Amino acid sequence: MTQAFTNKTALITGAASGIGKAVAEHLATHGANRLILIDRDAAALNALSLDCPTNRIPGDVSNEALWDSVDLANLDLAVINAGVAGASPIATHDYAEWRRILGVNLDGAFLTLRAVLGAINDGGAIVTIASAAGIKPEPGVAAYGASKAALIHMTKVAAKEAAPRRVRVNAIAPAGVETPVWDAVPMFADRAEEIGRDAAFAELAAMATPLGRYAKPEEIAEQIAFLLSDAAALITGSVLVIDGGYIL
Repeated sequence: MTQAFTNKTALITGAASGIGKAVAEHLATHGANRLILIDRDAAALNALSLDCPTNRIPGDVSNEALWDSVDLANLDLAVINAGVAGASPIATHDYAEWRRILGVNLDGAFLTLRAVLGAINDGGAIVTIASAAGIKPEPGVAAYGASKAALIHMTKVAAKEAAPRRVRVNAIAPAGVETPVWDAVPMFADRAEEIGRDAAFAELAAMATPLGRYAKPEEIAEQIAFLLSDAAALITGSVLVIDGGYIL
């Protein structure tokens, strides 16, 4: 499905790579008037090649002061994507690491959502990036899973609060996606060095995903664009699971 975003201004956090980058490219290609892009990686953010006006802001979404300087005038769309991963059993989980993950994935999402809801035009649309880990429990992902489960609930609350203004708020819950976040996972990084990145992704997907493969960021961007578009005009407070059957 092709969506048109002509004359729309969109905010995307975590925009420098992975899903955020794919969404920025998709919206730019489909007519967005202006993109507001936020990411901690200033170099990668500035390296993006996009065919529409952009406001690129290096920064940490979990820093409350950042939002005092972000111009969200005439905002129509928002994709709350910035996040970090981590893995540890609860019994040995370092508290500082717990706070790092919750700080970005939940506190950062709250600060972003608060700013967006205060600025977005009536009839706007917001998508938060949750995770299948927030639905299906697995050993070792308590902090990440808890942050995403909380994000799903916050999304539903926001959908009810924003409905009188016809602002729609939905979440997506991907499972495996071929993004750079995997490069920070030692198990994946070691295996990718042994057999190659594509083969390592295929191996992981074969073990965990009934459909036998992970999603590409561009595929996730298509689903986000659907939820942002008029084709999803009556969808709000929903969670779109994109997991190849992982949570079955």
